[in-house]
Parts: sequence; structure tokens; C-alpha cells
Amino acid sequence: MYDFTSSFVKNPDLLVHLFIYPSYLGINGDEMPEKRIKSEWSAKNPFPTVISDNYVLNGAGSRKETRHIVFDLGDSGLDYKSGDALGVVPRCPPELVEEILSICVFSGEEEVETHLGTCTVREALTNRYEIHRVSKKWIKGLLERSGETPGQAEIRIVGRRRYSSTDGSLILDWKSEEDGDFPDGYVEIGDFGDNSAILLHELISDPDSMEDYIWSRDYVDALADFGSIGFSPQQLLEGMNRLKPRLYSIASSPDFEQGTVHLTVAIVRYSHHNRERTGLCTGYMADRCETNSSQVGVYMSPTRSFVLPEDGSKDIIMVGPGTGIAPFRAFLQQREIDSSSGRNWLFFGDWTEEGEYLYRDEMEDWKKRGIITRQDLAWSRQGDEKVYVQHLMEKNGEEIWSWIENGAYFYVCGDKQYMAKDVHATLIEICVKFGHMSPVEAKDYVETGLMKTEKRYLRDVY
Repeated sequence: MYDFTSSFVKNPDLLVHLFIYPSYLGINGDEMPEKRIKSEWSAKNPFPTVISDNYVLNGAGSRKETRHIVFDLGDSGLDYKSGDALGVVPRCPPELVEEILSICVFSGEEEVETHLGTCTVREALTNRYEIHRVSKKWIKGLLERSGETPGQAEIRIVGRRRYSSTDGSLILDWKSEEDGDFPDGYVEIGDFGDNSAILLHELISDPDSMEDYIWSRDYVDALADFGSIGFSPQQLLEGMNRLKPRLYSIASSPDFEQGTVHLTVAIVRYSHHNRERTGLCTGYMADRCETNSSQVGVYMSPTRSFVLPEDGSKDIIMVGPGTGIAPFRAFLQQREIDSSSGRNWLFFGDWTEEGEYLYRDEMEDWKKRGIITRQDLAWSRQGDEKVYVQHLMEKNGEEIWSWIENGAYFYVCGDKQYMAKDVHATLIEICVKFGHMSPVEAKDYVETGLMKTEKRYLRDVY
């Protein structure tokens, strides 16, 4: 066979046109499959759509706020598969924008230069930069404007006299005899100097202090501490983080929920420094997007790895506590619509069954109809003991091993820092105990065999 590629590389002036006739492929020309066109929508060019449904999934009395949010795909041409993620482009809270403008005494109409071109400072703070959390780069930039070393002054008391308020007689005549001595009754009430400069010096010189500071403060907080330095509109933006989309695991199958895409979103709410706050994107979707009205920019983020097995007869084990249930709702919808014969085992958990059993009615219906072959539920704040999904895995270790040994796929979605690590360690322990392996062999089997070679252990963790 002629190697067109190598010839083209060797001779770039050679232009090859290769024509394949439909009859050669064994199909009628009128039945030629449509070429899949890459979507025009992306993080840089999101599709403007609306939220068509938005409701709380938690039961009465729950201390959590988890929402089911549905976006209308309209005529966007956006398509996706179970396991993909949706990118959502947030907008910064308008009240936070206005407070920053007020502190800086800006009208909001001043023009500034940004990475996306010229706009007003109000537009920049709303749609181009993240203002809900101060950036390290922004703080470090203050040092260049205030001098390399913040100045400090030292004061020492060298003498003190007190006179009677009744007759004017001298009642105290004290003189310092050495450094560090003070008159009787003296109480130090604070440092002398520029508090902004002192704080800046501490943050720059101590990485832990810097991390603690930026973790809990936005630009309203930072301007309260450093506003005395003074800012022009352009200087205010220097060092701010650019506004980034947030990715959410999709909780729907495109074949099951046609024309829409569904998310399962934990709304972040907290209080710091006597002010109530929300997560930038979760607060945006929960509080500031009116159903069927407010435009929201979205795009698809496809996955190559976190996918269902092509063979629908393969069994799957899904571990997804909390909002980790999202892609598994999509998987179950897809397995139902495909009439897949493989068994489906779901591990789910949260605080309590009454408050946090997400999609209870759907899950119970799937169990009755046999779509969910087996379900194990872990409630960490119900009863005397804290029960997590890894504990239920331990309890059912022998059967989990039997499923895996017979070709089952193992999926994990959710918290990366704690849950996913515990599930990973438990899976290795199951292989040791029931697969009769040494700890080293089990670790290699899970991390090399299942994850890399066979690609039957798949994770979507964050």
C-alpha cells in the first residue's frame, strides 16, 4: 500500500487527493452518514441558554442545599454522552461589584484594559475577573507599589511626669535607666506604624499567613485592609484572577433527557468576617438566575475515560456519595434506554436518609424494575456510628471481588481528598483478602491492571 503520509512529509509539494466512492464502502450515496461537526461552543464561546428547572433535592430539615438544575440546549447543536461534564460560566455578584466600586469611589464607567479587550471597570469586575476571593498575585503586587520593605517605627518611653489635678504638685517623676524598662502601671496597647504595611509584610514573609488570608477574603475585605494604598481602576484589576468556568458532572443521558442537560449541584454557603457568602458559580445558579429568563453561558467538556463499557452485558459497580451520584444517574438512564443486560450495583451515601437521599423516588423505582440490581446506602450522621461507603464496601468485599473477577467495571465519583482515597485503599484491601494477593500485588493489580491496562477502574473525582 502506498504511504501517502510519509511521501507528503518527504515531499511537501506533493498534494494527494483521495476519493472514496460510496459504492466502495458498500452503501448508497444518498445514505452517506452525516459528518460529525465539532461544536462551535466552547469555554471561550459559550452557548447562551436558560435554566428551565431548578429545585432543591434535600428533604425537610436538611442542613444541606443540593439542587437539581436543568439547562435547555435549544438549537445549539450541543451533544454529549453519559459521563461528560458541563462547563458553566458564572457572573460575579452585582452587590459585591457595587461595593468594590463604592469603596474605590469609582463610577463603574471608567475604561480599563483586560485580557479580553477594553471595557468598563464594572463589566470587568462582573464578567472578566474573579472577585469573590482575593488572589495571591494581587497582594504581592501591592508590595511593588508600597515599597520593597514596609516601614516600621519604634517608640520608647524615656521619661514620664504626672502632676496632681487638684493642687498641681508633682506626684511622679520617672526616667528610663535602660532599654525595655517602663513606668509602674504602663500597659502596651498596640504597635506603632502603618497597619496596612505591617499586615502586608506579614503576608509576604509568611506563606501560611498568606494562604489563611486569601482563603477567607474577597476584594471588599482586602480593600478594607489595603485601601489606604490607593488604586486607579486599572491598578485595581492588576493581579486579579481571570474569571474561569466551573465544570459539573452531567446527571443525565442525552437519549433519556432529550434537548436538555441536567446537573446535581451542592450550593456553597458560608459566613466569614461577619458577612454571608456563597460559592461563585453555585450562588449564581441558585440565587441570581431566574428560571426561563436569565441567560447563562454553557459548553460541553467531553470525557474520554469515564464512560460506560461498550458491551452492555458487562456489570458495573458505582460508588458516588453526595453529588457524586450525578454521573451514575446518567449511567442508569443510559443503561435503561439501551436495555443493557449487565448488572448495576450502586453505593450511595450522605448525612441522613431523610435529608440527603438524593433522587429517592427515581432510585426506588429503578430498584423495583431491576435497573438497579443492588443498592447499598451509607448514612454518616444517622445512628450511633458513622457509616461511609467504604465501610459498606468492606462488608461486601467478597461479592465485590467476585464481580470484578468476572469483568465488572468499577466507578468512583465525588470527593478526591478523602472519600476517593478511602475507597481506593478499601478496594486494594478487598483484592488482598479475597483475591489472595500480597499488599504489593494488590496495589499493582488495582493501579496498573484495573486502572491502566484494562481500564475497568474509572474515577471522576474533584
